[in-house]
Amino acid sequence: SHLLSDVTKMVTQKVQKNQAYFKRYQVQFKRRREGKTDYYARKRLIHQAKNTYGETKYRLVVRITLRKVICSIVSAEIKGDRTHCTATSEELPRYGVPVGLKNWSAAYLVGLLCARRMLKQLGKDSVQGQVQPDGSIHENDEAGFPVYLDIGLARASRGAKVFGAMKGASDGGLYIPHNGKLFPGYDRDLKTNDMEMLRSYIFGGPIANYMRELEEDDPERYNKQFSQFVLAGIKADDLEPMYQKAMEKIRADPTRPEVDKAARKEFLKQKNLHKMKRRKMTKEEKAAARAKKIEALEEVHGKLPEYVPPAEGDEEMEDASE
Repeated sequence: SHLLSDVTKMVTQKVQKNQAYFKRYQVQFKRRREGKTDYYARKRLIHQAKNTYGETKYRLVVRITLRKVICSIVSAEIKGDRTHCTATSEELPRYGVPVGLKNWSAAYLVGLLCARRMLKQLGKDSVQGQVQPDGSIHENDEAGFPVYLDIGLARASRGAKVFGAMKGASDGGLYIPHNGKLFPGYDRDLKTNDMEMLRSYIFGGPIANYMRELEEDDPERYNKQFSQFVLAGIKADDLEPMYQKAMEKIRADPTRPEVDKAARKEFLKQKNLHKMKRRKMTKEEKAAARAKKIEALEEVHGKLPEYVPPAEGDEEMEDASE
C-alpha cells in the first residue's frame, strides 16, 4: 500500500515550473510552432544513407490550396531547400483545361507536367513513361532519377488528390517508389487495384457521372455548381477528350513560357500599392483636392451657397436666448 501511494504521488505530482525548468526549456522550431512543417516526416525524407552520403535526394512536393495544385521537385541543402522545377494548375488553361483546376484529374496533369519539365531540364526527355494511362501500377526506373513523395501535412487517405499528382509524375517518367494501396479502387481484402476505376479518375469519370446525374435531376443546381463549365461550353462527354488532348500537349511542350520581368515587376508594384506607406499631402495638395471635391459636388447639385461666419453680436444673442 505504501508503494502504491508513492507511485500515485509520482504520477499525479505537478511539474514545478521553477528556474531549473525554464533554464532547460527548449523552444520548438518556428515552422513547428506555426504548424507548417512536420519535422518527424521531414527528417526521414531528407535523411541520407551512409553508403550514399552526399548524393542529392529529391522530393516531389505536392501541395493543394483552395484554388490550385502545386508540384515541385525539391532537394535539401545546408542553407535551405532548393527548388529545381515547379508546375501549378494555373498553367493548365494553356494546355486546353480552362476549368476544374483542383480536381483529381487536374492533380494528375500537374504531376505529369512537373515530371516532363524536370526530365527536359535534365536532358532525359526521351524517357516517355506511361504514354497512354490505363490505370496500371508501375515504377518507371528508366530515367534513373528517383524522387520521394512529400505530402506535407495532408492526410494520406485512400484516393486523395496528392496521390493523383504522384501518379501523374510516375506516368511522366520519374521513378517514385510506391504501391497501389492508396489509389482509388484498391480492394483491401483481395489486395488488388481496380484499373478501370483508376483510369476513370484520371480522365474525370466521377465528375462526368455527377454532371450527368445533376443535370438530369436538378438543372438549376447544375447551372450554379458547374457555372464555369457551362460558360466554357464543356459538357460531361467533353471531359475525357479534353484531358487526353491536354496530356498530348504537355508531352509536346512542357517548358514554362518566358515571363516579361518588367511587366511582372509593375504588376506586383500595383498589387502591393495599398501596403506601401504613402507620404503626407502638403497644404497646397490638400487645398487642390478639396477644391476638386467641391467642383464635383457643384456639377451634381449646382452652385453651393457660400459659408458666411456669424458676427460676434449674433453669437451673444444666441447664447442669451438659450
